[in-house]
Amino acid sequence: MKLARPLAQIQRHASAPSTSLLPHASGAALSNSTVSPFWAPSPASPKLAAGSLSRSARAGLAASVLAMGALSVQTSAFAQAKAEPAYTLTGNAAIVSDYRYRGITQTTFDPALQVGADFSLPNGLYLGAFLTNIKWIKDYGRSDGNPSVKGSSELDLYGGFKTELAKGITGDIGILRYQYPGNTLQNHSGYDNANTTEIYGAVSFGPATLKYSRSTTNLFGNPNSKGSGYLDLTAAFDLGDGWSVTPHIGRQTVANATASAGDYTDVSVGLTKDFAGVLFGLTFVTVDAKDENFYQTFAKKFQGKSGVVLSAKYNF
Repeated sequence: MKLARPLAQIQRHASAPSTSLLPHASGAALSNSTVSPFWAPSPASPKLAAGSLSRSARAGLAASVLAMGALSVQTSAFAQAKAEPAYTLTGNAAIVSDYRYRGITQTTFDPALQVGADFSLPNGLYLGAFLTNIKWIKDYGRSDGNPSVKGSSELDLYGGFKTELAKGITGDIGILRYQYPGNTLQNHSGYDNANTTEIYGAVSFGPATLKYSRSTTNLFGNPNSKGSGYLDLTAAFDLGDGWSVTPHIGRQTVANATASAGDYTDVSVGLTKDFAGVLFGLTFVTVDAKDENFYQTFAKKFQGKSGVVLSAKYNF
């Protein structure tokens, strides 16, 4: 009976991969019309009092003030447009009690340290990277006593384009590469190299995002699994005062697995609280797999067993 690479859930790229579309600037250009000068006293009356202005002079003064005000507003808008950054670069660091991805543990229920970075442009293009420790590859090697099976880290590289499709509706397309540096999963009988590539498309409306990912290579070392898919529906609700709740449901299918043994559904509900810039989280995760033997640890434990994951994340 074949084991399969744990597919996981919980906070990833923030993603999930997580890059926000920057708003487009719409500063108005300065007007070409000239501004009427303030009225000027005649040489014969250099100290003419305001009260003695003629009606036409007062009208000219009012028009000049209004024109200067309009110029000030336009100048301010132009300055704001010029102040928009050419790009945005952010980073994050996190610790989690168990690294779950699509509901499946990647660290055999042990903690993980994670770092990430995101680069985005005002036109909607973005790039990102995510690095974490893992244990599932070496654990699979242990399952058949093969010490030559190695792989203790995961580096995700992704890029895409996000844009507004209609008022309140955002579209996102991209590509994601899961790289496991130095991994030798192919030394495990019946497996290929773990490195995997997926393409994805997502639509967001209000607090909800519907996303579909499809592998263009074998999925996490499973032979002949190109074309596997994952459908993900996630929402994020702001409760106020730094609190938020994130429900999620996903469906993983593994192409060409015998009797669809690798297919499963994962469900999670996360609660987070922002304390002085650090986001603390508590997430309940559960997985309903068609064949739990498809996802087992060296100790014969189901890698998607129900559990609670604690996390702390800092964005910078």
